[in-house]
Amino acid sequence: MQYRKLGKTGFNVSAISLGTWQVGGKWGDTFSHANAGRILGEAVDNGVNFIDTADVYSDGDSEKAVGNFVRSRSEKIYVATKCGRQLNPHISKSYQPDVLRKFVEASLKNMGLEALDLIQLHCPPTDVYYRPEIFELFDRLKTEGKIQNLGISVERVEEALKGIEYDNVTTVQIIFNIFRQRPAELFFEQAKKKDIGVIVRVPLASGLLTGKFTKDSSFTAGDHRNFNRNGEAFDKGETFSGINYEKGLEAVEALKLIFPYEPNLAPLALKWILQFDAVSCIIPGASSPEQVASNLKCLEVPDFTPEQLTKIQTVYNQFIKPDVHHLW
Repeated sequence: MQYRKLGKTGFNVSAISLGTWQVGGKWGDTFSHANAGRILGEAVDNGVNFIDTADVYSDGDSEKAVGNFVRSRSEKIYVATKCGRQLNPHISKSYQPDVLRKFVEASLKNMGLEALDLIQLHCPPTDVYYRPEIFELFDRLKTEGKIQNLGISVERVEEALKGIEYDNVTTVQIIFNIFRQRPAELFFEQAKKKDIGVIVRVPLASGLLTGKFTKDSSFTAGDHRNFNRNGEAFDKGETFSGINYEKGLEAVEALKLIFPYEPNLAPLALKWILQFDAVSCIIPGASSPEQVASNLKCLEVPDFTPEQLTKIQTVYNQFIKPDVHHLW
């Protein structure tokens, strides 16, 4: 395993870490504590020491599974969770310090922890980033010993740039992958200047970048890849990185031509992200221990040649960039 510094937190975290939306979220499966334990065990047994969850993943069951697991292990495992998405309606006015405090305290109870290593605002509306009183709350929670660090999970680069103006923001969780390249421009530059930890989510574009999907692939009714392709439930960019599914399949076929001897594109897609030194860690999800093992294979992938990198960029420029680069 490789380890990288998570910005101002000072934590040294596994370059490949674990996101648990897939363990307990909108992926069409019923939550299973037993399966969650197997996934978490496979990850930590192979050097993963950073786990990301959220209070809304399976109505708190994901947090409970993570907490139970962490408390059962002797290794130091950093735990990050998120708050805010329970608010209904999910608008700026709903974000109030006393409500967010209750969310943090509920997460601590769910996980059975005395303090959260990292609490993140969970993709709040853009207006929230212009309300200092929201960010001041987390200074008080840190003084009280309930959290160690504050981070933000964002949809757009503009939100990330605004959020890191607050001195107490230590990390930014953002979508970044071969099909979502805009963060590598101004945001990565500013994150490095301000020592911000960058946590990359949706690294495989909801599975598209595994290369295993076809036009005939189907997703269950409870899977966001079925019901959120046009942003019906939440930001469209969370599903297939916001790109048209058929266009994405075309781009994947073009990527396969660059790597004709690789049946699984996932390790290559993760390796591509790790070439950016602004990235602290990637949090791919997994619905089975086998998927965890697949993700970790990226650590064995040799560095890309300049020719391969140029070809990857050409695929993005041709198939993806005109449609999505300016949106997020």
